[in-house]
Amino acid sequence: VQMVESGGGMVQAGGSLRLSCSVSGLTIWYFTWAWYRQSPGKERTLVARLRWMDNDAFYIDSVKGRFTITKDNAKNTIYLQMNSLKPEDTATYFCNEDPPDDDYWGQGTQVTVSS
Repeated sequence: VQMVESGGGMVQAGGSLRLSCSVSGLTIWYFTWAWYRQSPGKERTLVARLRWMDNDAFYIDSVKGRFTITKDNAKNTIYLQMNSLKPEDTATYFCNEDPPDDDYWGQGTQVTVSS
């Protein structure tokens, strides 16, 4: 199983990015997927979750109304649309199941938001 995250970059505050997580080795349909982020010196934390059974989405308070998690089962890919980005969103973003499987962590994709 492999996760390959992409779509990160450097943007100014207020900008947008769309992250993608291409999954290989398993079918994403039957799993709950999530995006996590980690800043230097801090623990990796959950940002958003998409439940497989009903596509119910959960977001941490700080990203509610700005981020949207979706998936494309046909492409076996999970997305995170990030709008109105803030400097505090700067981090490396990862996708994984929820709860995460330690064997599935990819390299992540770096998001840097300048003020």
